Amino acid sequence: MPFDYTLDFPTVDFRQHPELYRVGRGEQGVLLVQPYKGEILPHWRFKDAAAATESSETIYGLFEAYLRNHDFVGADMARKFIQMGYTRARRYANHAGGKKYAGPVPANKKGQSGAHGRPELPRNSHPDVDKVEAAAIFKRKWDEAKAHPDYVRQKEAFMEKYGK
Repeated sequence: MPFDYTLDFPTVDFRQHPELYRVGRGEQGVLLVQPYKGEILPHWRFKDAAAATESSETIYGLFEAYLRNHDFVGADMARKFIQMGYTRARRYANHAGGKKYAGPVPANKKGQSGAHGRPELPRNSHPDVDKVEAAAIFKRKWDEAKAHPDYVRQKEAFMEKYGK
């Protein structure tokens, strides 16, 4: 099922109500789902390889702790933050200032990623090497998280239980 953007995210505690969570696609909901956003976001950094290493390892540690506690929503949110570390570092490597598309996001699409009809801005002819390395560090952790046997099992169980 697609991610449900109609929920009252500031008031929903997804640890208490995992049935309301939807995995969605990619990074959907990464900056909305509490209390996980508050627990993970302070550790999320992709400025350079050193920051990405520390950040990805810390968030991966949270990912493993959520799995040990059978908290799939937390594990999935940590996976999304790791994925977002990769995508944002690549965006900043490829586009000056990290801005990928021209113009503002349409009002009815706030909080959602994508072009939404806007043209892509030109890519840097010489990508920022610090951001390229940061992206590679997050990519390795993202691949590790997606393939983690406990994550795969818990995701299947969550999807079966909640159909989401």
